[in-house]
Amino acid sequence: MIRLVRFQYSGTEDKPQVSWGVQSAAGIHDLGACVGDRLRSISEAMFHWDTLRGELESILADAPKCDSAVRLLSPVPEGGKVICIGLNYRDHAIESGMDIPNEPVVFNKLPGVLCGPEAPVPIPKCSSQVDYEAELVLVIGREAWQVAEEDAEQYLFGYTCGHDVSARDWQLGRPGGQWLLGKSFPNFAPLGPALVPREFVEDPCDLQISLRLNGETLQHSSTKQLIFSPRELISYISQCCVLHPGDVIFTGTPPGVGMAHKPPRFLQPGDVCEVEIQGLGVLRNRFV
Repeated sequence: MIRLVRFQYSGTEDKPQVSWGVQSAAGIHDLGACVGDRLRSISEAMFHWDTLRGELESILADAPKCDSAVRLLSPVPEGGKVICIGLNYRDHAIESGMDIPNEPVVFNKLPGVLCGPEAPVPIPKCSSQVDYEAELVLVIGREAWQVAEEDAEQYLFGYTCGHDVSARDWQLGRPGGQWLLGKSFPNFAPLGPALVPREFVEDPCDLQISLRLNGETLQHSSTKQLIFSPRELISYISQCCVLHPGDVIFTGTPPGVGMAHKPPRFLQPGDVCEVEIQGLGVLRNRFV
């Protein structure tokens, strides 16, 4: 399996500040150091993936390994659309006491929400109901406009873990419901630790997904519970707006969110959340 990562060097002056590469059991291989003259970023690597994929074995053989002085960043850089799907797990709809939707519920987050593994997530002073939501995230690889469902997968580059952090007292408690604002506080969309190209995920609709809060599992389900599949979501959204390479789609969260507990369990400073999806890794962030 190929796991693409973006990372930042620290404590060095002779290497680029931000690079990209492949993460394996042996460490991180700095591909940016090898092919940075023609593929300067992970975004360019995604765009030229068909060519790069055939060269990858030889490039990895020559790529230097990073030392421990690196910090993983969001595998997808800022700049694209952050699109989210609400109520997309059958078991979560049942938990919420809501009908199964007959078409996707779509919303978005404003720029400034993406962050990477281990990045701190500030709890806003104006919210006392910050909630967690583990999610499978789709990363678009080709421009998609009004694509058919049967063709949608070819516009998908790959998958990563995501955390759709939500201020419930803004999202639901304000007049009219401030979904956009309640979802768009800084760092409210952690991604990572890696981006896995779609050819290495046999079935995105058969992955275990969970969230641990301070080591306690509070969400656990399977993407078998998805109401709308990745292909359905890409096709549906592309009927209304053009999807560009680097856009991300959060596909919804399983049951066990904080507001569903009795009493509710909202996040507090010092809490650590870990989103784990089978084959994609563990996304860990601390709330401050």
